[in-house]
Amino acid sequence: MAESSSTPHAAASAALQPGGRGFVADWSADQRSFKTASWHKAMMWIFLLSDTFIFSCFLIAYMTVRMSTVEPWPNTSEVFALTIAGESIPLILIAIMTFVLISSSGTMALAVNYGYRKNRRATLILLLVTAGLGATFVGMQAFEWTKLIHEGVRPWGNPWGAPQFGSIFFMVTGFHGTHVTIGVIFLLIVARKVWRGEYDEEKKGFFTSRKGNYESVEVMGLYWHFVDLVWVFIFAFFYLW
Repeated sequence: MAESSSTPHAAASAALQPGGRGFVADWSADQRSFKTASWHKAMMWIFLLSDTFIFSCFLIAYMTVRMSTVEPWPNTSEVFALTIAGESIPLILIAIMTFVLISSSGTMALAVNYGYRKNRRATLILLLVTAGLGATFVGMQAFEWTKLIHEGVRPWGNPWGAPQFGSIFFMVTGFHGTHVTIGVIFLLIVARKVWRGEYDEEKKGFFTSRKGNYESVEVMGLYWHFVDLVWVFIFAFFYLW
């Protein structure tokens, strides 16, 4: 029937090229398999799902180690306390780190909002603020690591109890901190594109022929909100338990 060949899907299929050249053309073009999500948004969701499994494995491993060890687990209120003006304040640094990261989720959400409004200046400022808050979090985490290392915490032991504490702490917080660091780098890359007006002009990226647009800010936001959500679980399981 002439009706089937006139549909958009049939027209798109007719334009497909066979062989390896067609494969490359498909992957570098703006082909869509999902009606409501672009390729890079769908791929980001798949990546976040796989990352969810990894962090879940880490937290399950942490709970297993903690419940199976025969030695007392270090008191986190004492281990992660800071002495300020002669007073030891439990978890004060962790509370500030959590506040900073949660605040960055708010600025990221606003950046996505202003991005879809095509307000380039507000989007740029909010992306830079989000990157700054993320960098602040990483800096405080580096301070926390340095403090613990000076106090004798190692992956194979620590002065307060179960030797597994150091290894699981450095592994979980280090893996999360790496995610935040990568996120800050990509926030700056997206901010540069916004600053140069590449999304307004729909310029193509370095490795693809797809046109850039402000949906990239939303995809960046998905990653950033995921990193913040993971921290809430780490905070609850590692610092409050």
